[in-house]
Amino acid sequence: MISLRRTVAIVAATLLALAICAQNAGAGCGDSGVAVQVLGSGGPIADDGRAASGYLVWRDGRAITLVDAGGGTFLRFGEAGAKITDLDAILLTHLHADHTSDLPALLKSGYFTKRTRPLIVAGPSAGGPYPTVGDFLHRLLDPQRGPFAYLAGYLDGSDGLFPLRPVEVARDATTPATVVEGDNLRVTAVGVHHGPVPALGYLVETAGVRIAFSGDQRGDDPAFARLIHGADLLVMDHAIPEQAGPVARNLHATPSQIGHLATATHIHRLLLSHLMARSIAHLDDSQRIIRRVYPGEMTVAADLQCIDLRPAVPTPTKTP
Repeated sequence: MISLRRTVAIVAATLLALAICAQNAGAGCGDSGVAVQVLGSGGPIADDGRAASGYLVWRDGRAITLVDAGGGTFLRFGEAGAKITDLDAILLTHLHADHTSDLPALLKSGYFTKRTRPLIVAGPSAGGPYPTVGDFLHRLLDPQRGPFAYLAGYLDGSDGLFPLRPVEVARDATTPATVVEGDNLRVTAVGVHHGPVPALGYLVETAGVRIAFSGDQRGDDPAFARLIHGADLLVMDHAIPEQAGPVARNLHATPSQIGHLATATHIHRLLLSHLMARSIAHLDDSQRIIRRVYPGEMTVAADLQCIDLRPAVPTPTKTP
């Protein structure tokens, strides 16, 4: 049975998330400069009033990058005022359903646009039951056997649809792999540890701003720490409390690991997201644990929240 304390914590967090969502719905984000907008701050269980994982990077009023597309992000994408015609890339941290399930719905919306330029869809290499990102797209859209065969034109740019360009990054990549290298946008990625699941962490750089996305990970990958060092913002998945069991700890970072990662890498701002009932119930304790070592600005994510990143604020030095 769920304790009263935990129930109250979950209800309070849900009401706050819904209030922020309502307040931000339709509001402009990144009209000038760079911003990150949360489309989904929740996880794989529909019990907290939050969409599953999804984030937009805005620059000068355009949503240029989408990171993950979990359940509910299709609705949030529209509420945010984003347009698929503006996206330069979709970055999938891994292929779990709560990070990818709304991708077909977003692609369908492209049918009603005049976009012709290719759209990059990045993701990890294969492992176990998980295909490469390219195979994932082909399985979804295959004209013969795909569940969304009627959108097969995205595979080659036929039928009036723009082509998707899969970019695969090795799940064990320790040297940053370039995903996007274009006009005022650079995206790099490395492999991160998410139990047996192939997964990536990303760094998005635009207009002098550096934004890190952890995805689901254990938080102890040296390659990811090197990649994100000094980033203006780290969007960090916070799915478990400090006292989580060994299985959960092999998949996700604990609050103490989050705090040490953000401190060691000199992150300027920290955004805790991918919240679940088990982490929401201990949210106050978790923030206190992180605060013991991390002196920078820390925020708990809510759907449609907009984080302005111009200008960046340096992290103060913590006195030993």
